[in-house]
Amino acid sequence: MAKIIVSAGLAGVLLLSCTIVPSNAQRTLAERLGYKATDKILIVNGDDIGMCHTGNLAAIDCMEHGLMTCGTIMVPCPWFTEIARYAKAHPKRDFGLHLTHTSEWQVYRWGPVASKNDVKGLLDPEGYFWRDDGDVHKRATPQEAYIEAKAQIQKALAAGIDVTHLDSHMGTMQLDPRFHEMYVKLALEFHLPLRMGSQSTMEKFGAGQVRKQVAGLGIVFPDYLIHEERDGPGPKKELWMNILRSLKPGVTELYIHAGLRTDEMKAIPARGRFGRPSTTCLPRIPTYVSL
Repeated sequence: MAKIIVSAGLAGVLLLSCTIVPSNAQRTLAERLGYKATDKILIVNGDDIGMCHTGNLAAIDCMEHGLMTCGTIMVPCPWFTEIARYAKAHPKRDFGLHLTHTSEWQVYRWGPVASKNDVKGLLDPEGYFWRDDGDVHKRATPQEAYIEAKAQIQKALAAGIDVTHLDSHMGTMQLDPRFHEMYVKLALEFHLPLRMGSQSTMEKFGAGQVRKQVAGLGIVFPDYLIHEERDGPGPKKELWMNILRSLKPGVTELYIHAGLRTDEMKAIPARGRFGRPSTTCLPRIPTYVSL
């Protein structure tokens, strides 16, 4: 059953974990979860968990003392073992997998879980993942992406993580129809909910009907994903408050990237993503940064 968390800090908005069990397809997802069709239900998911130590600490703090209701783990990353131990020791925490096929930072890199011989197209000349999802789509096959993603799922399960859902780092398995087919295949194979791209994103890539097709297979996913809205103009606090005020009836997923302001967190983006120098500074907020 889904775990329901009601936050007194967000009037009129219910916070819901990502573990969703499908039932009567004739009802809305909110109704299947025991709510009214008019209720506004929000999933607060933490992405990129396992990427670094400070990100793990921040995610754990957000789960234990904040409003993060679930998180997705990057299995190939250097600090996977730390968060895997925490997840195993805290089975009531809701952890899915941030299926990873890219390694975007200039000097902080990672590579595949699967044998490199089986996923050669995913590797850049240095033996790491390509930095950009476009390179993955050009140079790797959907089957290689599937092999790597399955290896990540199996490693997480072997580590004792009760995997509750899947999404895709940088949208690599979501933004190309060929790779998206493998993404859906994994959800069916492991009986897991998915994050789907926002409607505008899916339409941008010529896949506006994909959400309906995936729902027809019985796969569960939130009704809405807050994505493009995150980059709006103006003060960040007001931006986020406007996003919350604008939630639609149904189940909405909002994803964040939590990190403590430590030397480690400052060093990772210091030389930029995709090998390009960084021209931006870390956000000026008290405790957490969002990359």
